[in-house]
Amino acid sequence: MKTPSRFILYGIVFFAFFDLFAQLPIMSTFAVSVGASSFIAGFSIAVYSLTNTFGNVLSGIWTDRNGPYRVLVLGLFLTSLSLLAYQFVDSPSMLLFVRCVHGFVAGLIVPAAFTLSANVTATNRQGKKVAITGSFVGLAAIIGPAFSGIIASVTSPSTVFLFVSLFGWVMLSVTVVTMRRTQKIEEKKESDLELTKPDPKVIRAYWGAFFLMFSQGALAFLLPLHVQELGFDSRLSGTLLSMFGVVAVLFFVLPTNRVFDRFSPTKLTALGVAIIGTCQILIGQASVQTSLYGVLALYGVGFAILFPAINTQLIQSTSPQNRGKAYGAFYAFFSLGTVAGSSFLSALPLSIVQQFMLTGLILWGASLLFLISGMKSGRMF
Repeated sequence: MKTPSRFILYGIVFFAFFDLFAQLPIMSTFAVSVGASSFIAGFSIAVYSLTNTFGNVLSGIWTDRNGPYRVLVLGLFLTSLSLLAYQFVDSPSMLLFVRCVHGFVAGLIVPAAFTLSANVTATNRQGKKVAITGSFVGLAAIIGPAFSGIIASVTSPSTVFLFVSLFGWVMLSVTVVTMRRTQKIEEKKESDLELTKPDPKVIRAYWGAFFLMFSQGALAFLLPLHVQELGFDSRLSGTLLSMFGVVAVLFFVLPTNRVFDRFSPTKLTALGVAIIGTCQILIGQASVQTSLYGVLALYGVGFAILFPAINTQLIQSTSPQNRGKAYGAFYAFFSLGTVAGSSFLSALPLSIVQQFMLTGLILWGASLLFLISGMKSGRMF
């Protein structure tokens, strides 16, 4: 079988996350512009993550049954189509419908893309390759919000969705032309469908994904409030998040990415969670811009260590026959972690500093559990 171009897979991953991050600066204002209340505006953001979770799970099931190529093509086609639908949104009810559809179909792409990438990469190079893939996620996180903010300010939010849709159609065309001959679905045996006891690495990968995005959800919720409370301009929140993203991308692409193929992913998972937990506590204690930038840079290192580590654990403990379902559940935990990180903290009667402290302690507890789990399985080193 001809190996698909890895750059095509990187492009698909970039598009999927670019679509996600480009929505962030404009979704609430777009909702208000079509007559939505503040509650509906917030709900329109949450409902995307909710339906995205279902899309992730079904993508995994369909990937194992039909192969990742077909799911990728279907996901790219439907996502590009749903992005066009924003041009016709003129009421809150129509917006919620489009958000539901968009979230669900966009959830089809990432599990299939990561499954295909894992299937064509040598086992002893998985960590480094996942790190490079992660750099495209980081680039999307840096470029997406800036792109949408600029385009929306010059034209309108709906134009942003139009441009992202055009990008999706381009990726779909390239995928069909270059990867059509690469699909080769192995016949599944009945034994592949039998329920087996989950591998501890898979469980650690799922919980690693949850706590990574729990931290991200907490950061997205608390950082702007903390910056505002300190009396700084709201734009500082954006530049701080850019700092974290830039450092993560550099860690992914520089020789530092060799650590993923040299050290145990379980050990790196515990280390990554401990670093971002420490950073959550330090952010709450920081009161000047230089210290905030320094802590967010360190946070970027923790993110860059954790993301490939949990992906590598998942890959090492699955086979091409069941990897799709595993990745579907993996990214469902991503979505759930994001929701939990923001909604859980917002419900607590604590100060911002106390919420940062609590988040850090939760992550430190998770890091300790990862260490204990790794030692019990005898695979720490």
